[in-house]
Amino acid sequence: MRLKEKYQKEIVPKLKEQFAYKNSLLVPRLQKVVINIGFGKHAKEKEAISAIEKTLTKISGQKPIMTKAKKSISAFKVREGMVIGAVATMRGDRMYDFVEKLVNISFPRVRDFRGISDKGVDRSGNMTVGLKDYSCFPELKAEDIDQVYGLEICLNTNAKTREEGLALFTAFGFPFKKNEK
Repeated sequence: MRLKEKYQKEIVPKLKEQFAYKNSLLVPRLQKVVINIGFGKHAKEKEAISAIEKTLTKISGQKPIMTKAKKSISAFKVREGMVIGAVATMRGDRMYDFVEKLVNISFPRVRDFRGISDKGVDRSGNMTVGLKDYSCFPELKAEDIDQVYGLEICLNTNAKTREEGLALFTAFGFPFKKNEK
């Protein structure tokens, strides 16, 4: 809950002054965080699917939704209705707790981490971060992980521009890379 309090007490006044908002409700805020894992070649293995589901439940604190293929694609051996991924959407207090854990604990635990590229923030102020290895989360023990999967984290804001979104994520403490030219 510390990040939510920090947002209300420190970040809102700072961004209100920076962008000259007249009302504090105009300040951009996080709306939801979505964690997504695609099964890929392991889509037909029941053990792998259940292991990923348990892992995503531990990471997000809620049960993920299994996503199914909308169309058959023969080149990828995917049939319509086949389970191909898992997604968990967080809002409210759980979302702020996850973002705080991501910034303060998980990113520093990633091997050879040099920061996030600011190109991950789109023109609507939303950010997508991909991790090749989800073992950086503190809920997971290294001996429990038998297969390593990548995951994608999408942070959705109500910012109007890229600059507003970037300022919000910087204020939250996301470690962005310095631009090399």
